[in-house]
Amino acid sequence: MTRAGADGGAISATGAIRLVAQRELNIRLRTRSFLIGTAAIIAVIAGYVLLQVSIFGGADRTEVGLSGQAAVLAEPLRTTASDFDLRVETSEVADTGEARSKLEAGELDAVVSGNAAELRVLVKSELDPNLRAILTDMSRQQVLAAQLASAGVADPAAVLAEANATEVQVSMLAAKDPQADQRMVIGMIMVFLLFMAISTYGALVAQGVVEEKASRVVEVLLATVRPWQLLLGKVIGIGLVGLAQLVIVAGAGIAMATAAGVMTLSDVALGTLAWGVLWYLLGYFLYATIYAGAGALVSRQEDAQSVLTPVTMVLVIGFVVGLNLMLQDPDSTATRTMSLVPLLSPILMPGRVAAGQVAAWELSLAIALTLAGIALFTWLGGTIYRNAVLRTGSRMKLADALRG
Repeated sequence: MTRAGADGGAISATGAIRLVAQRELNIRLRTRSFLIGTAAIIAVIAGYVLLQVSIFGGADRTEVGLSGQAAVLAEPLRTTASDFDLRVETSEVADTGEARSKLEAGELDAVVSGNAAELRVLVKSELDPNLRAILTDMSRQQVLAAQLASAGVADPAAVLAEANATEVQVSMLAAKDPQADQRMVIGMIMVFLLFMAISTYGALVAQGVVEEKASRVVEVLLATVRPWQLLLGKVIGIGLVGLAQLVIVAGAGIAMATAAGVMTLSDVALGTLAWGVLWYLLGYFLYATIYAGAGALVSRQEDAQSVLTPVTMVLVIGFVVGLNLMLQDPDSTATRTMSLVPLLSPILMPGRVAAGQVAAWELSLAIALTLAGIALFTWLGGTIYRNAVLRTGSRMKLADALRG
């Protein structure tokens, strides 16, 4: 199918769509808002990663000062703490004055003094329960060893070793995924990024439609291309801009988090990014034509918000409700059901994939339903756009746009 161009030559449908898409890419990618917005998002991610490293990086480490006879406990304390998955760093403290000043300054979490059988602990406000348990256990072993020795036991250390080797046998119906917590964090981040990308660039499509109507540029463009070609080219062009920003931001975030040691699951991170790209494309094309059709109903930017709010609210409700459901239980019936709804799948499904909670049939069904939704809403949004894009003046009613 061809149509006469402005120079009198023929232009194919594919060529028309490509030209419109290139026009959108050239306009959007060179804008200061795109460059500044991308840089700002990356800066926020960098700040968050630095915050994790500087403030929370030592959250799993306990600084313990040892004073007097307790100094001999340095190595046993670190060894025992490692058995409890607690990282303890020790240092010697000369006197009470130094201990108090370091506790007040936050350089130490606790100061231990006294002998092994009668330990005394000084803290600023609260003693870590795990550290309390470790010190109590060490002190009890010292008392027990002394009692065994006084009772004439030849080798108290052997008796203590045998007692410590005794463990409760635990059986699990299902082994816990050691990567579960980090998968969940990555999933939450991806849900947020996709929500922002789809809502931002979907609304940008509507804004572009309204701008072209208000400036009468659309009348010039439609002299060369058909309405569906203009719509599809615009959707593809703006979608590629959003995809470029999503990949840049997500790639930079993964690189910074990996370099800083905040994220170690490179396979999970890269897999999540790949699924995120797929679901961004599905979600964007699902919503973009709806946004375009809504934008075609009005001729002024001041009126655009009234027609875009219902579409945006669906995204917002899905994001808020879905995020809370995932935080409570990503494998619950409610979460699984909502993630299969086409209008919500692009937000929830990639989060569930990152968390490792999706069966193959669920993923296939969600993709199939979303593709069906894209076909339906593309036809619906395209019909509204075709019938309303040349209409100026007051807001056009949805029923009138559907009837043409």
